Amino acid sequence: MTDPRTAPSILTRGAVDLGALRSAPPPPAPDAARPSPPSNGASPAGFGGGGQVMVIDVTEATFAEEVVQRSMSTPVVIDFWAEWCQPCKQLSPVLERLAQEGGGSWVLAKIDVDANPRIAATFRVQSIPTVYAVVGGQPVDAFQGVIPESQLRQWLAAVLQSGGVSVEQPEDPRFAAADEALVNGDLAAAEAAYRKILADAPADAGAEAGLAQVELLRRVEGKDPAGVLAAADAAPDDVEAQGLAADIEVLSGDADKAYARLVELVRRTAGAERDAARAHLISLFTVAGPDDPAVVTARRALASALF
Repeated sequence: MTDPRTAPSILTRGAVDLGALRSAPPPPAPDAARPSPPSNGASPAGFGGGGQVMVIDVTEATFAEEVVQRSMSTPVVIDFWAEWCQPCKQLSPVLERLAQEGGGSWVLAKIDVDANPRIAATFRVQSIPTVYAVVGGQPVDAFQGVIPESQLRQWLAAVLQSGGVSVEQPEDPRFAAADEALVNGDLAAAEAAYRKILADAPADAGAEAGLAQVELLRRVEGKDPAGVLAAADAAPDDVEAQGLAADIEVLSGDADKAYARLVELVRRTAGAERDAARAHLISLFTVAGPDDPAVVTARRALASALF
């Protein structure tokens, strides 16, 4: 769907399975979920004129209803963003304006990656802004980064054209169970399920990526992101501190920065420390998959640092 010359698609076959997110906890009552009207007289967030839903904030609790179920009748465009992300502040207002302009023909679902890391992990979000289109309960296309409005309009037009086509595909029950465990935070069950898949199919890239996600989430479990990043700043040559900071950045949707951090660490270190930094970086590449544009760029930088 996406023209690779303008907005490279980051969607790969089998990369995103929304089965686990279908069973998210029930959303809060509608009145509680909707923000109060702004004082400037504009329409409330989540609605356009006349009460039509056009832009809405989505969380893990509301994802199943607001994205998966809604996309069965109306295309949903997900904007993965964060407050600290400057490029997001360029793209998000354009998306919001186009959603209002669309008059309800599609819905913009805004997901804060810092507040909803498990959704970001399910979509393998490696840098932000990342934008996904979901139609018929399944992702159909995606891009990352800021693109010109003219190209964004073309992309949206293609998404709307696909809106009348059912794209629901049978789910692989092996991955449904593994991904559900991952999203629910049952890392032991997720690991066991991914390892079972790998025992039957040792080269399965999806299972390898899932297992790498489990390992990533274990490393950051219980850690304070701000404290981790501060510790890394104070110890630029500490391999463990830098690796943990890179983990936090990946989960926050800033994979480019995480990869650059570890590439520079590889460049500055030698021997066992260099090997450890390289291995950590490769594990993060595995989470994203070999076709991710950020991984392709970082692999070239890693090769330069090594040789």
